Amino acid sequence: MSTLDSLQGSTPVGATSISDMDHADLFLISMAARLLGMHPQTLRKYERLGLVRPTRTLGSMRVYSREELERLRLVKQLVDESGINLAGVQRLLSIAEVVERIRPLARGDALTRAEARRLAHEVERLSAMLGL
Repeated sequence: MSTLDSLQGSTPVGATSISDMDHADLFLISMAARLLGMHPQTLRKYERLGLVRPTRTLGSMRVYSREELERLRLVKQLVDESGINLAGVQRLLSIAEVVERIRPLARGDALTRAEARRLAHEVERLSAMLGL
């Protein structure tokens, strides 16, 4: 899985709720923290900052998918190894999400008017994020 692939939402494609997901691919916060070598409080902080969006059970327990774990590994790498602060990580992840939305449009041979408008809109959003 690529780093950008890990930027998808916490529910796998086609799944609309926890009941639609494979339970073997779900991790409670304690297990997710242990697998990532992080403290559960750090995961809660990352959620408050909007860096991850774990699914919640009916009892409001946080449940992390494999995709969320990959996203958290990326956050940890950016913070620990690259020395990027959390505000920088938020910005980088936002930019990466826009790039992921642009990528399929840029691959098309001929864009429809709607796709061209969407592409222009996304490029404007990216430019604004970068301060261009």
